[in-house]
Amino acid sequence: MGSTRLPGKVLRELRGRSVLGWVVRAAREAGALDDLVVATTTEAADDAVVAECRRLGVAWHRGPVDDVLTRFVQAAAGRRARAVMRFTADCPLLDPAVIREAALVFRAVPGLDYLSTSLTRTLPRGLDVEIVGRAALERADAEATSFHRTHVTSYVYEHPGDARLLGLSYRPVADDLRVTLDTEDDWRLISRVAEEFGDRCVPVRTLVEWLRARPEVCGLNAHVRQKALQDA
Repeated sequence: MGSTRLPGKVLRELRGRSVLGWVVRAAREAGALDDLVVATTTEAADDAVVAECRRLGVAWHRGPVDDVLTRFVQAAAGRRARAVMRFTADCPLLDPAVIREAALVFRAVPGLDYLSTSLTRTLPRGLDVEIVGRAALERADAEATSFHRTHVTSYVYEHPGDARLLGLSYRPVADDLRVTLDTEDDWRLISRVAEEFGDRCVPVRTLVEWLRARPEVCGLNAHVRQKALQDA
């Protein structure tokens, strides 16, 4: 709830469902996860997130505000997963098919430590999926400092050591498009998409084709720049 650019964004209502609810639904529809946990903070403002988790029937964990890496490790503690798939709760247009494909590839490659659609970005920002092996995540928690503790996975791919990394690419390339929620202009674009397609997950190709045909919609947030890792 404490976003600096758009406070409360994860609980904004989009076609009768919270933004967080859209993310949870996409994760569930992928059919690829053994468990799903919302990693929120111990701040009083995030009591509202916990209340929404109860309503959605999804587990939650409350941890440090700024040390998100430790929050993730804590959320995984006591669970038997050998890897963690990370979604950010401000990406309501996630495609379950991309989530499922990423999970299938990760499981199919022995000894893989990290997989992401953003090592070489081809998807619109806001549709990316990443998976980190538990050992790699715990190594990062033990070694990472500074902004790496906020960004969770950046230490793994910027200081891989002996870790095995793999990137997924998609065509057509659409990395210039932006469907993540950080500003009011992002909200205007995402709202237009939801108005067009309704309360459902939209396949990435369908979404990209629709946006390409409507430059006036793409222009709503074309000026918005993602925070650099050091500023995240």
